[in-house]
Amino acid sequence: MILLRVFALFAAGLGAAAQFGKISVLFPAWAAAYPDSGAGLGFLLSMISLIGVVLGLVAGMVVARVGFRRMMIAALLLGAALSAVESLMLPLPVMLVLRGIEGLSHLAIVVAAPTLMAEITDDKSRPLAMSLWGTYFGVAFALYALIGPALLSFGGLPVVLMSHAAYMVVLAGVLFMTLPDDRLPRDGAVAHPAQRLGLGMILRRHVQAYTSPHVAAPALGFVCYTATFVAILTVLPPFLPDATRDGLVTVLPVAGIVTGLTLGALCLRLVPAVPVAICGFLAAATCALLMGVLPGASWPPVLLFCALGFVQGSSFASIPQINHDPADRALANGALAQMGNLGNFIGTPILLAMTGAMGLTGLVIFGVVAYCGGAAVHLSAARMRARTALA
Repeated sequence: MILLRVFALFAAGLGAAAQFGKISVLFPAWAAAYPDSGAGLGFLLSMISLIGVVLGLVAGMVVARVGFRRMMIAALLLGAALSAVESLMLPLPVMLVLRGIEGLSHLAIVVAAPTLMAEITDDKSRPLAMSLWGTYFGVAFALYALIGPALLSFGGLPVVLMSHAAYMVVLAGVLFMTLPDDRLPRDGAVAHPAQRLGLGMILRRHVQAYTSPHVAAPALGFVCYTATFVAILTVLPPFLPDATRDGLVTVLPVAGIVTGLTLGALCLRLVPAVPVAICGFLAAATCALLMGVLPGASWPPVLLFCALGFVQGSSFASIPQINHDPADRALANGALAQMGNLGNFIGTPILLAMTGAMGLTGLVIFGVVAYCGGAAVHLSAARMRARTALA
């Protein structure tokens, strides 16, 4: 039953990632559907990221209060309803409002699902479960790249959206039947679910969360990962050799998934998650340097994304290892969602500006600074946790 629950939660994560993928992977079809929208069409994609940046930590607070199972099912049903309404292909301003509401569904899923995964697994199986969860975004995008064109040819974007709605409804039913009933979470070191939500308390909790080396460390490291992942995939292709460009664009995200589920999962069974994340960041920084030293070589970018495979799983796995209470874990997952969305939102514009000014050198500097920053965050937070433990 535990294995079934883990895969059901992972499948729910795929549905949440598909809320991005149904726009991003099939963006040319959306551009054709709204030909006069101009740059405003990009907000169909970025609206969910904006909601995540603003409300990520709040989602962690709300999920702990409402209940993880209850929130998961409600978020899946809300996401299904929104996809169904979006299939009507309404005017763009209406679609943007729907996408903003869909951001709430997305946030609830990506906060509740990994928290539940950590709760239902034991210490031995938890690292593998969190490694699996760390691949949900890449797997969903790969699946849309495979099946998206077929869905488009069958009935256009309405079929894509209705298929997503049906998937979310099915997952809501599966989780309703398989997940255990919610328990009232106890107070954590930072999170206090019994306290009434109010603006003042929300602001105080943001300060407390981001000054906590337990709650903040995974999130502040993760922003260094998300700021580069999509950005490099987007900006790198013109710097790749013509002969291998198309193949590499397909291989790079898959390399991270495969590494995360194999070597990354093995390392997490043997070593705590934080050292794995630090080594992954430092390896990625080294590979970014190699891309500058060996311009045109195909293997440094592949190794870079292999190194990032260690980062993605260990970032999620570190949350239950350094936060022992479910409420704190939910808060940490909310912070991670917040910083992850911030990274997605700012990464590509920054990298485009740097490569526009400096070419490949700008990409190398961007990667090295981000990855060394991620390692530095984890090293600094680990020292703070050690000092707190000795006090």
